[in-house]
Amino acid sequence: MTTFIRFLHDEQGQDLIEYTLLLAFVCLASAALFISAGGSVSGIWSATNSQLAVANTSAS
Repeated sequence: MTTFIRFLHDEQGQDLIEYTLLLAFVCLASAALFISAGGSVSGIWSATNSQLAVANTSAS
């Protein structure tokens, strides 16, 4: 019974759980940022590609 009570009062793994939750939150926030930025990057890439195509046609 004393082993069970000591187990309930033991806080040795609490820091590890907190850091794991923090890391999970950072990963989810980063994933959301990259997903939302993907559309912007795609738009910039398309505009640059079309301008390069026009410049290539003009130079030829």
